[in-house]
Amino acid sequence: MRVYFISDLHLSAERPDMTRAFLQFCHQLPDDSSAIYILGDFFEYWVGDDENATWLKPIKSALKHIQQSLCPVYFIHGNRDFLLGKRFAKETGVQLLDEHTVIELFGQAAVILHGDSLCTQDEPYQKYRKKVRLKWLQWVFTRLLSKNTRHKIFGAGRAKSKNKQADQNNMHLLDVNPPAVKKLMQDVSVQLMIHGHTHRPGIHLHDLEPQRGVRIVLGDWYHQSSVLEVDECGFYLHTQPL
Repeated sequence: MRVYFISDLHLSAERPDMTRAFLQFCHQLPDDSSAIYILGDFFEYWVGDDENATWLKPIKSALKHIQQSLCPVYFIHGNRDFLLGKRFAKETGVQLLDEHTVIELFGQAAVILHGDSLCTQDEPYQKYRKKVRLKWLQWVFTRLLSKNTRHKIFGAGRAKSKNKQADQNNMHLLDVNPPAVKKLMQDVSVQLMIHGHTHRPGIHLHDLEPQRGVRIVLGDWYHQSSVLEVDECGFYLHTQPL
């Protein structure tokens, strides 16, 4: 049995190569796959479940096919697709999880999340994050604004985010805060954490009490695919050029 984790694909109409890479990943899943976890920022941005662009159809079909014929697909919201909701879940069969979810992974408890909540040094972003996660505000945004207006707002936000990422002075703000990592792992009593968001794939050790914790970071898909495969024998963080 194998479990797969992916995040930060940032799928969009402008990058059909990334969509092809995701569809290839789906096509190549082995028969013994037992679960797939998508840990946020699956899309470059998501304006609401009324989005029905043509380029989304093969993605939705692939998710539905996996869920119906192979294994469950689980989804945790990221900072780009927090508006993805029940309608999308019904159309594709994906199961929506809480932003911090503890799962059992071959006998070991693990907390999985997108990862943006751990970037606590970026105080302006954390204030923004708290606001946009308010359900009443999301309802107003998706119900009272036209789809075209929502695209303009998210497009402007995407440009602002890219400029922030390009500024080297912001690098410490864009990474997770080790004390926040330690606190969450201790709060939920786990020694394993899996997340994305930072686009810095790797495996890190953290001092916990009474033992060390392991934090696995998934990579983005802008230039390569990044897949974490887990089985009874261990962890494998795969990357492959697009």
